[in-house]
Amino acid sequence: MSMLLQEHVLAIPIGNLSERSSQALFDLKSDAIDLLSKARAINDHLDRATELKFASRAHALRLAAGKDTGIVHFEDGPVQVTADLPKKVEWDQTKLAEITRRIAANGENPAQYVEVSYRVSETKFGAWPETLKSAFVAARTLKTGKPSFRLALVEGVQA
Repeated sequence: MSMLLQEHVLAIPIGNLSERSSQALFDLKSDAIDLLSKARAINDHLDRATELKFASRAHALRLAAGKDTGIVHFEDGPVQVTADLPKKVEWDQTKLAEITRRIAANGENPAQYVEVSYRVSETKFGAWPETLKSAFVAARTLKTGKPSFRLALVEGVQA
């Protein structure tokens, strides 16, 4: 999809665009997906180059600040670089469950220390007998996500 075509597509009102043939929408969507894929690949490539260029400097600044993660700022020529290495903490759910049981067994409220959330697999919920489902229905709210449509050419049809 050329830059001219991109601007052209964005200039077409959605109502008019929706009146185009399925083949035209498929072609435009395919071009947009290709363009997005290329843009992501370019962006990923540039991200890797940026990391290679600045990672050691950012690491040294974090060490000098006495931290393993977080944000550091520095300048490289006319460019202000902000390097962020976020924390990603994961908790062992089985061990946390045991710890909360011990807290409760000692007469304390685990909610003072640990946040607990419950989830029910929709697949499992759908397989339950109605008697069990009915106990959970009041706690279940169904929301919908953004609708999506996939366009594919019918086999044997040439673009």
